[in-house]
Amino acid sequence: MSSISESANPLNLARQTNSSTTRNALLLGGIAALVGAAIFVRSKTAQAERAFPPVGNFIEVNGVKLHYTDTGEGTPIVLLHGNGAMIEDFQLSGLLDQLLQEYRVIVFDRPGYGHSTRPKDQAFDPESQAALLHDALVQLGVERPVVLGHSWGTLVAVAMALNYPQYVHGAVLLSGYYVPTPRLDTWLMSMPSIPLLGTLMRYTVSPIISSLTWKGITKTLFSPNEVPAQFSRFPKWLTLRPSQLLASAQESAMMVPYAKKLSQRYGELDVPVMIVGGENDKIVRTEFQANGMAEKLKSHPQPTILPGAGHMIHYVRTDEVYQAVAEIAQSEPARPTLQ
Repeated sequence: MSSISESANPLNLARQTNSSTTRNALLLGGIAALVGAAIFVRSKTAQAERAFPPVGNFIEVNGVKLHYTDTGEGTPIVLLHGNGAMIEDFQLSGLLDQLLQEYRVIVFDRPGYGHSTRPKDQAFDPESQAALLHDALVQLGVERPVVLGHSWGTLVAVAMALNYPQYVHGAVLLSGYYVPTPRLDTWLMSMPSIPLLGTLMRYTVSPIISSLTWKGITKTLFSPNEVPAQFSRFPKWLTLRPSQLLASAQESAMMVPYAKKLSQRYGELDVPVMIVGGENDKIVRTEFQANGMAEKLKSHPQPTILPGAGHMIHYVRTDEVYQAVAEIAQSEPARPTLQ
């Protein structure tokens, strides 16, 4: 009698067919889910772009189209937002309105954020951004500004003060990361910048996951304080656009190495500096970071550590931030301005 091979066994053939059918169904289902996610993300971001059009003007510098506002009169103050933010962050905080009572205030959407572009063929590390913004300010006729950076924006403010000490009058640094330490979170946050996989994530699942976790993220940012009511008007889906997620991921990857690079030059800082942070910041270890930087500066300034405040001190301790700006604006320059 002839025997039937195992592979030809009808039962095994049926199992193989069912397994292949299941795999194909899962693959098609996954593709359909990603396509649906991409359509949903595109719809939400397009809606956000219509709801939140540019609030300022544009200036083109070295191929980058920068969105900015320039209002008020007096000593110029430049505001640089953190990772994931944009001009609206300073508007909603109340800091912009308070500064406008006495100063000329220039606020930029940094490259890739808000309505500013971020060409793929250019580096946008803190020093590159400092050079770009310096050139923009010169074009705008701004002289001897006080530069305020919040969170990741402090790296740009420090780079500008280091590389243009005869142009920058002084720097106010809020909730910054200055001393390199191991940060697993920055590695995780940098994943959307990975080629191919990161691109797929940015246009499909990453914006949706970020939207679902938005409430928890903002709670951590403001903790131990309550999230202010006005923050509900922050343009969330502008932040979650694939282009802005790319900028955010790239900057997350840069944070530790550039803190290390710039920290080696802190002793060169030759402009007045004010370091301010919240004692209960859940994003950075304020006392360690602030004191670690202050020890490296020539002037050894005493950092201002605000008790009961978290990372978003420009919202919850606006008066103290304003006073820090006023102190630097009224300070004598560390070196004479070259004519």
